Amino acid sequence: MKKNNFIYVGLLIMILLAGCAVRKSASNSVPTLVGKKWQLVELNGSVVPATVNGKMPYLELDEESGRYGASGGCNGVGGEYSLKKNNGISFSRGMSTMMACEDMSIENGLRTLFDEADTYKVMEDTMILSKGRDGDALAKFTLVVDQSDKLTGTWELDYIMEPETDFNTLYATRKPTITFDLAKNKVNGNSSCNNFSGTVSIDGHAISFGPLMSTKMACPGNGEQVFFKNIERVTSFDVQDSTLTMIMDDIVVMRWQKK
Repeated sequence: MKKNNFIYVGLLIMILLAGCAVRKSASNSVPTLVGKKWQLVELNGSVVPATVNGKMPYLELDEESGRYGASGGCNGVGGEYSLKKNNGISFSRGMSTMMACEDMSIENGLRTLFDEADTYKVMEDTMILSKGRDGDALAKFTLVVDQSDKLTGTWELDYIMEPETDFNTLYATRKPTITFDLAKNKVNGNSSCNNFSGTVSIDGHAISFGPLMSTKMACPGNGEQVFFKNIERVTSFDVQDSTLTMIMDDIVVMRWQKK
């Protein structure tokens, strides 16, 4: 009888360990996908701007609730999702807000995506949703990494998008500077002539500047005009070492060096 009890206990331990191993294996695959914010960068083969209607298009999958949240730059879209074997995934639509925005194309494309996508793939910082394991990519996302802390401090401009005039001619006597105060979501600096200040909004790699107020000195040349025109165009940024790059969609419009 005791021998049978030992056998029973041994089998029970083996079953529990096997169960733990299965759960561990599943949980190891999930963190590559869920609990993160993914920025939509391509939809049906077309590049998606960093901001649409002033907002970053994104997708988030919550592991605990089994729900997803997304935006195409207008309304919040959400519902339930399910992960399946062999990188299968399915989405069901839930409630969403009903605002009308100037550009609804990305939002409408996302709704179609959630109806069609049934397979996902994660490669480092890129996630791809497709229809079928061998199907073409319906959408590509990049992992949103918070770089806002790297912006803190003062930067000096060393490139600006202006095909008509050489950079050194535009800023022969003084280069523009910008200083970020992220605790207050504010910026200040000098446009090469007048001082300016205002607000800044950051969401992942997306960035936009609020109304920038400046002093009113008369300035020679058109360097200041070119500066304010380009900083209004900026939709995203990237920081590598001591270089800050400001981008409009996929075009570099300004580059700065840390002072």
